Amino acid sequence: MKLEEIDVLSEMSKEEFIQNYFKPQKPVIVKNYSKDWPAFNKWSLAYMKEIAGDKIVPLYDDRPVDPKAKFNSPHSKMKMSDYVDLLKKEPTKFRIFLWNILKEIPVLQDDFKYPDVGLTFIKSLPTLFFGGYDSYTFMHYDIDLANIFHFHFEGKKQCILFDQQQNKYMYKVPNSLMTLREIDFSNPDLEKFPALKNASGYIANLEHGDMLYIPEGYWHYMKYITPGFSMSLRTIAKKPSNVAKAVYNIVVMRNVENLMRKTLGEKWMNWKYQKAKKDTERLNNIA
Repeated sequence: MKLEEIDVLSEMSKEEFIQNYFKPQKPVIVKNYSKDWPAFNKWSLAYMKEIAGDKIVPLYDDRPVDPKAKFNSPHSKMKMSDYVDLLKKEPTKFRIFLWNILKEIPVLQDDFKYPDVGLTFIKSLPTLFFGGYDSYTFMHYDIDLANIFHFHFEGKKQCILFDQQQNKYMYKVPNSLMTLREIDFSNPDLEKFPALKNASGYIANLEHGDMLYIPEGYWHYMKYITPGFSMSLRTIAKKPSNVAKAVYNIVVMRNVENLMRKTLGEKWMNWKYQKAKKDTERLNNIA
């Protein structure tokens, strides 16, 4: 794959963000962006255990999707205190995904501020993501194609991003927001998935306090180099075509997927995975 380093800044003005990154839809990292937030010094795995230890959290891992499960159904559940202990004790594939902090731990909203970057944020959807050593999210893009501002806390995290222009190389699974699950984007098998050789994207590492801007509709893969967690804040997609795609994904795609999983189960999933590989090979003239 052709991966270039994401721009890394020590600071960024509103005007610089709009002109150099939002308008051209280009990712950027700002180091220690959250340094003036209470969260910068307070937020750690230990603090999350203290403030949310009794909460039952949804967990996801890298096992195959249950053909009968609904879209984004968790694989397991656990008390937050037990989950933090597990993260610190040993490697685990269990991750927390899209955990709404306003709903679960409202007091956490006092620890951060919405960035002053000239955009209007969806203030009902600040979400947390947790992962253990060497765990990762599958390559995907978000259902609402939002602009995402991703803040990392504790440890290190690797990020690989692609824009929607790379779709023909990505082995995208039909009627979904993800690529084939067996592709390890941190070390892809280019003999098995040769179209990836033509994909052009970005790569970077996040550390405590860093902010990553992910433009609307970007594919993203996140790998936890060490145990840690992140918070995402989002704004509605601005491009009309992306707004239309977001509405389709939420109103049509998600409901069709749930229906097909319920009625066809494993046959539906197998067909989708086979079609993803065939379609990508056809688009790239791979024999």
